[in-house]
Amino acid sequence: MVSVEMVNDEMVNDQTVLARDALEDQLGLADRIVDDATIDRAAHRFAERGITLPTFAELAQPSRFDHDARVGAADQRAPDARNLWRVHWYNDLAGRRVGVPEHVVLPSSLTGVASPIIVAFGDRFPMITAHKVLAAYACLAPRIVTGQFDPTEQRAIWPSTGNYARGGIAISRIMASRGVAILPEGMSQERFDWLDEWCLDPANDIIRTVGSESNVKEIYDACNELALDPQNFVFNQFAEFGNHLGHLAVTGTALGHVFEHVRAASGRDLRLAAFTSATGSAGTIAAGDALKERYGARIVAVEALECPTMLENGFGEHNIQGIGDKHIPLIHNVMNTDAVVAISDHATDELDVVFNTPAGRSYLADRMGVPTDIVAQLEHFGFSAICNVLAAIKAARMYDLGPDDALVTVATDGAALYPSERQKLLNERFDGELDGVDAARMVGEHLAAVDTEHMIDCTDADRRRIFNLGYYTWVEQQGTPFELFEQRRNLDFWTGLRRYLVVWDEMIAEFNARVAAS
Repeated sequence: MVSVEMVNDEMVNDQTVLARDALEDQLGLADRIVDDATIDRAAHRFAERGITLPTFAELAQPSRFDHDARVGAADQRAPDARNLWRVHWYNDLAGRRVGVPEHVVLPSSLTGVASPIIVAFGDRFPMITAHKVLAAYACLAPRIVTGQFDPTEQRAIWPSTGNYARGGIAISRIMASRGVAILPEGMSQERFDWLDEWCLDPANDIIRTVGSESNVKEIYDACNELALDPQNFVFNQFAEFGNHLGHLAVTGTALGHVFEHVRAASGRDLRLAAFTSATGSAGTIAAGDALKERYGARIVAVEALECPTMLENGFGEHNIQGIGDKHIPLIHNVMNTDAVVAISDHATDELDVVFNTPAGRSYLADRMGVPTDIVAQLEHFGFSAICNVLAAIKAARMYDLGPDDALVTVATDGAALYPSERQKLLNERFDGELDGVDAARMVGEHLAAVDTEHMIDCTDADRRRIFNLGYYTWVEQQGTPFELFEQRRNLDFWTGLRRYLVVWDEMIAEFNARVAAS
């Protein structure tokens, strides 16, 4: 078998060269300068644009750098290169750096379980108000500093179900580089409105594929067609291990800090029992590897009930935007996953209405006794955030967790990305406006009645089944070498990847020095 370690030793037989090419080209795992001339052109472009790149260590712990010196007065919603130094969890809504990532601890009056559920806010990230800009940066930075992507000549292709493409477009604008967003036509209008403003050539640089959230294969097909042109460089978040490693280092560290803060403030000996995350591209769920290693937290993978890929090898359409499925991402560490939960988009759609209408908020505060300051925070929950919270409630019930067992999850984006979807639902089901009776019915159905249906506590056989399902996408359809696909069964493969973070940080520092000298 050709291992990652053997490839890194640069053995010269043909099989090893093939594996190295796959690691570098498809998976984004280069640990050397692939093309020095490309790096030179990128360095000159970055010097012209005043761009410096933060290291992964700096994004994981922003206290390592001077915020005022790096960010200054940069508008956090503008394509300003200084916003790269805000691509971390330690921002407030105004773009100022905070000592602890902003979060909310949901009480039992809302969740119905005794366990505290901690939710970190992703809408504090710059430019796109969603944490996917971190994934875009984590995929792009290694390709820049290894000389694989040329921002002066190539188009960056960002395949996504929404927010990742927006993050990629934002970074492309910063580099004065052409970016192309590929996303299903069924995504929220707010995503397309944002792309219309940020893309340099919206008519040609926004590609709407057939279907909605679960139509990822159609996105891959569009990417493969574009990749025939060598001027197009596809940053496939589902296969780029920079996405996994970025969240492992940055999100994992941030969530650990949040938990430590909550534990200290509680005055109790809380334990971190579980981390829940919708799989999507399987970037965010990598934070679970760090939390499991440090705290023993279970990793709970979440998907839509209408498309139960992991749960039942199923298929279908759903509207929990941001968790594209009907496949197993290559960067999902399946064999380290402890449970799978399926959440209905009927629940996320309707709770979004409850959380963001006067009648819904009044019911939560006046009838359920949810503190008003907690109710006010619910506007920072997008569809996938609600999904993650419902999964945490189900996990608390399945594992019979108590008041000293905390769960942590993320609100990947906020409700501000979904007004059009909300109004559509209000018009279709509630004659345009929610009343207290409807709010009571939805809270009773989707919060008070949360149970342990549609979830599994994974056995080794379950993990093997889920892992094997990825073969059809990655080996048969996308051409991943079988040996590299199989190596992902072993935990040693995943822990071995972490050395790239050290290598890339060293290369980022060297690249920044090159930019300064240009």
